[in-house]
Amino acid sequence: MIIRLRLFFCVVISMLSNIALAQEYSVSGRVVDANNNPVEFANVVVLTEEDGDYLKGTSTDDKGFFNLINLSETTFYIKISYLGFEDFQQKIILTGNLDLKTILLNDIPESLSEVTVVAKKPTITRQPDRLVFNVENTALSEGSTLSVLKNTPGIIVSEGSINIKSAPAAVYINSRRVQLTSDELMNLLESAPANSIKSVEVITNPPASYDADSGSVINIIMSKNLVTGYRGSVFTNYTQGVFPRYNAGTSHYFKNNKVNLNVNYNYTNQKINRDHDDTVNYLDNSNEIDQIWTSNTNRNSWTENHNLNLNFDYYINDKNTISLTSTGLYTPNFKYKIKNNTDITDENLNFLSRFTADNLSRDNKFNIGTDLIFRHDFDNSASLSFNAHHTIYDYERDQNVLTNDFDTNNQFEGRSEFNTNANQKTNIITGKVDYSLPINDSSNFEVGVKYSNVNTDSDITKYDIIGASEIIDINNTDAFKYEENVLAAYTNYAKSWSKWNFNLGLRVEQTNVEGESLTLIETNTQDYLDWFPNASLSYQLLEEARIYGTYKRSIERPSYTDLNPFTFFLNENTVVLGNPNLMPMYRDHYKIGTNFLEYFTVEAYYMDFDGDIVELPRQNNATNTIAFTPTNLDKKIEYGFDFLFDYYPTSTWNLYFVTSFYHISEESNFGEGFVEQDQWSNYSVLYNSFAFLEDQSLNISLGFTWVGKSLQQFQTVEDRLVSELSISKSIFKKKGVISLAVEDFFDLQDQDTSIRYLNQSSSSFVDIDNRYIKLGFRYNFGNTKLSTNERATSAEERQRLKDMQ
Repeated sequence: MIIRLRLFFCVVISMLSNIALAQEYSVSGRVVDANNNPVEFANVVVLTEEDGDYLKGTSTDDKGFFNLINLSETTFYIKISYLGFEDFQQKIILTGNLDLKTILLNDIPESLSEVTVVAKKPTITRQPDRLVFNVENTALSEGSTLSVLKNTPGIIVSEGSINIKSAPAAVYINSRRVQLTSDELMNLLESAPANSIKSVEVITNPPASYDADSGSVINIIMSKNLVTGYRGSVFTNYTQGVFPRYNAGTSHYFKNNKVNLNVNYNYTNQKINRDHDDTVNYLDNSNEIDQIWTSNTNRNSWTENHNLNLNFDYYINDKNTISLTSTGLYTPNFKYKIKNNTDITDENLNFLSRFTADNLSRDNKFNIGTDLIFRHDFDNSASLSFNAHHTIYDYERDQNVLTNDFDTNNQFEGRSEFNTNANQKTNIITGKVDYSLPINDSSNFEVGVKYSNVNTDSDITKYDIIGASEIIDINNTDAFKYEENVLAAYTNYAKSWSKWNFNLGLRVEQTNVEGESLTLIETNTQDYLDWFPNASLSYQLLEEARIYGTYKRSIERPSYTDLNPFTFFLNENTVVLGNPNLMPMYRDHYKIGTNFLEYFTVEAYYMDFDGDIVELPRQNNATNTIAFTPTNLDKKIEYGFDFLFDYYPTSTWNLYFVTSFYHISEESNFGEGFVEQDQWSNYSVLYNSFAFLEDQSLNISLGFTWVGKSLQQFQTVEDRLVSELSISKSIFKKKGVISLAVEDFFDLQDQDTSIRYLNQSSSSFVDIDNRYIKLGFRYNFGNTKLSTNERATSAEERQRLKDMQ
């Protein structure tokens, strides 16, 4: 052993001596175009003589100069490239400092475009457990990320939610869950440009490595960068809906052989309008109409958001990588003003009285999530990763509600006023270990463990304003503490042989929950162990025909806000109540399908929901109030058939058509009687994308989505048609892009709903501010051949952060 140590130290000392004595040289030069103008941010790399492997790289400055230092005496190739120019490559035998003087990059001849074959990816790719929607370099990539999701088959984007058909979907970016509340997520996706998106995966059967509450997953895949250097971009958008909206941002990306650094910033300032027309038929003991309350509500919301995303990767060596990711969202100003006028009539529409209710709320919040990740790659292609995550979330809301009452003669008879102050602070800490082992070329094994801890402190105080004094309303003042601990472990095995593909996974989660209402002196605890298997099997029946089947069991835990027993007042007659007795929901999802003749896919599926969590408006006919309350349904079943056609009539025209016929049934016992409702519905998408001009720099997409009459949480939602036109044009030698988008040009996207069961009778029409024209401009600088690799790292627990109502 001593001899081996001596030999080792001798070798190390010899190597250090050689390094110390070695000469280090440089190569410099200036890059210009045919007009002798400097080419800034051109990519300059050094490649080995034998294999052409990457050694070192840099970019030219604003005057076209570059300088590669710390080069040893050897023979290599230098390669200089920039978008729109022919590559320059030269062999160099380096024996000292070398100045290449001026290097001319030649423009790519226009005639080349006539013989260039443009290889476009299929817009849709079907796999047994997912649908992959490729949007890179299409007109959609010049819109917002939310617009891309709206045009993705199977995804339904409605106000405040993103669903796959009727089931809420978990949103991931590069396989990491997004770290924002539902409202924050919608704002982020609306403000984030889509030019960095490569594809969107609609995963209906996530493997066991995904969290158990990821029953359906939308995974946004961002473009990856493979070239060293720097690139950046700035963008701005102007949107004219009912009111103007503004959005601007910038992204910067740097990569060398040791470091990946990506920084993105977005700023949004917008005012959104929404109008409600609501009718509630309050019933007597015989379920006959006693009074009809007809309300018109106008809501304007002002939002100012700052979002900063940082991703840093450091390659310690070929085997080890450490990464730091942080996402921060700061909302210094969110204000919404609600103006409500309610007319009260009898069953014959004779006027009885009316009232107005004005609600003014101001929010202030920040949300910061940080991940530290270490990954080690083994010689046998196995990998081991460690992930530590921390989230801090702080939310404050001040609210004032003023109600004016008018008598039968429409004369003012009195007013009431109250204020509320609500606060919520949440801390999330998670730790995760994942190990992946390729057993051979055709099989892979994965295993992992995860622990998460969530602590939430919330409080609300309600003040009745009497004269000039504020009097605390003790009955509606509370404090709530919530703690959740989840320990999870999973294993997953994948195998391919002959014409078969097989995947089998199992996830186990132990959950402990405790919620304590300090004022009401109530404590709710839950302690349960659950198993979540998943499996998929596919068989290549013929060369152009494949059949497959999948199964997945998942869970949906109640959000922290849903478990909070607080009462939030929209006005004195409309409230939002938490439910500390909510239980988790379990879903079993079965699917079989086939791909054939290259262009066609047919699937059949069945989903069984046990205890589906829904927020139901429940009217109290004795007090004439509406309470929105989260509830577990006794049973929900959904099944249906999907048909997909994807085809290229020409090399620059893509056409796809998707239609789904599905049936939903819901059952529950409300204590006043058993309710069972069911409905067949249709969901269809027709989408066209075109590329024009010789260089295909003009792109146009036109999409229509039909959402037929459907059943959602005991509400009947009428037909809707979503329409969108997107146009983008590259300019400034493809450094810049101008875009135009028009949405809902038929004005058929608003929601018309009705409720009819037991002693519940109401209807609502919501005019959402989603009919707009959007103008955008983006400019890329730096090495525009680089592709960004933006991503957001997250923890699944953050998905259940919900803003106070």
